[in-house]
Amino acid sequence: MKKQARILFQFFMNGLLLLAPVAGTIFVALSIFRWLDGLIQTGIPGLGLIILVIGITVFGYLGSMFLFRPIWVKVEEMLGKAPLVSLIYNSIKDLASAFMGDKKKFNQAVMVDLGNGCWKPGFVTQSDIQVEGLTGMISVYFPHSYNFSGNVFFVSAAQVKSLDVPSTDFMKFIVSGGIVPLEKDDETTQDNPNNHE
Repeated sequence: MKKQARILFQFFMNGLLLLAPVAGTIFVALSIFRWLDGLIQTGIPGLGLIILVIGITVFGYLGSMFLFRPIWVKVEEMLGKAPLVSLIYNSIKDLASAFMGDKKKFNQAVMVDLGNGCWKPGFVTQSDIQVEGLTGMISVYFPHSYNFSGNVFFVSAAQVKSLDVPSTDFMKFIVSGGIVPLEKDDETTQDNPNNHE
């Protein structure tokens, strides 16, 4: 009887292992969909999300036009000078720029030598720090596993070793606690300006 119960429990755990990622993904995707769709109340499921996507796309098109830029510069100046609002706006802007656009960060995966054969994975965020006392230093962001936070350290460029792995895969590797396997990138990092080895 105990053996049968153990086998059934093993089947249950296997099923949980198979279904948990799928169920979690569906739950998160549906939650995001409902939240975005609820931003514009239309009464028709999905229509609010479609309108939102079209609106963002149109705004992006306007933002790329020469005539729209002076207006947006003025809006950014006002937001950047307003107390408290400027802190929120600039933080979100910097975070968005880190992942999107021409100035995105987190595109150079590295390993930092901590000594005694111990290496810490991270991403170079600044390689040209112009601060007195930090000559030869670069800033490296170390994401936490199973979390959406991390730490930034100033480290000697000599301690940093660049890796030729896709930055998205490397982020998944770190956030998953090293569970997601790493694969070599087809494009080498030899020509990358942030290569510090």
